[in-house]
Amino acid sequence: MNSTPTVTGKRAATRELILDHAFELARRDGLEGLSIGSLALDVGMSKSGLFAHFGSREDLQLAVLDAAQLRFLQRVKWPALKLPRGLPRVRAIVANWVEWGREYQSGCVLVTAASEYDGREGPLHDAVTRQQAGWRQEMCRAIGHAIENGELSETTKPALLAFEIYALMLALHHDAGLFGFEEASQHALAAFDRLLVSYRPESGQRTAP
Repeated sequence: MNSTPTVTGKRAATRELILDHAFELARRDGLEGLSIGSLALDVGMSKSGLFAHFGSREDLQLAVLDAAQLRFLQRVKWPALKLPRGLPRVRAIVANWVEWGREYQSGCVLVTAASEYDGREGPLHDAVTRQQAGWRQEMCRAIGHAIENGELSETTKPALLAFEIYALMLALHHDAGLFGFEEASQHALAAFDRLLVSYRPESGQRTAP
């Protein structure tokens, strides 16, 4: 996805205000439910004022998708980078991801977008696919470091383990809204621990010092 040109001053502040409101509306109604009219009313602007910042509804949807990805990386990935490469970082990613689920159990733009655009064509589908593929690659990279450290079995397939972790997080989002976050998060973390046990290094395999 092409980066939005940098804007400064009052225009930048107004744009961020619009995006904040649009993000909250998208959490509730999805990107497809994002209405220029409703958003204009929500921020106290005219439709033409909104179009001065976003040339079309699709441009707005793409910007909200970018904003959601940035928030996710700020909460999930970047704090985990402070930990050593390997299993500590993988665990931190999952722990942060669970906490993201706590904050956005009532609606995650990224999860909703994946279901909204998986069967479509066009810029939004392409943007969602790039985001999801990029995050899966990040997870595979972190898992790969754990394999190199000998913390996970050398037979571990990073793409498979990343898929399994992602499946747990989807289950967390699903159950948190239906049965409550506390129970769902306990199940997700317990399942993650069981998953790691299945990937323990085999007897005799090199382990990290």
